Amino acid sequence: MPRKGRRPARSIVLRRWLAVGAFLLVALLYYRPLKAYVDARSELGHRSQIVHTLQADKAQLERRLGSSTSLATLSREARALGYVRKGEHLFIVKGVQQWRKRLRASMMAHGG
Repeated sequence: MPRKGRRPARSIVLRRWLAVGAFLLVALLYYRPLKAYVDARSELGHRSQIVHTLQADKAQLERRLGSSTSLATLSREARALGYVRKGEHLFIVKGVQQWRKRLRASMMAHGG
């Protein structure tokens, strides 16, 4: 009949502590590479999303470039940027909104 409260042999206790120590050592050695792998996967997902967005922007710009090769479109875009053709003169007109208000007021006053 086994006795209660009997302690296991010293060699068994020593083996258990060695196993626990080995397990902790392996866990410590694997922690950093595993964390680096998880971080790299996360960064890869983020970067691939950025690449996808940039590819969509590139496709849109290529479509715009394809449509802007006509002379009329280029001329319209240049005029929107303030460019003028050779021999033309650029006039900057200020106060257009006030002029329109006065014109409307005078048209209303004259029954227009």
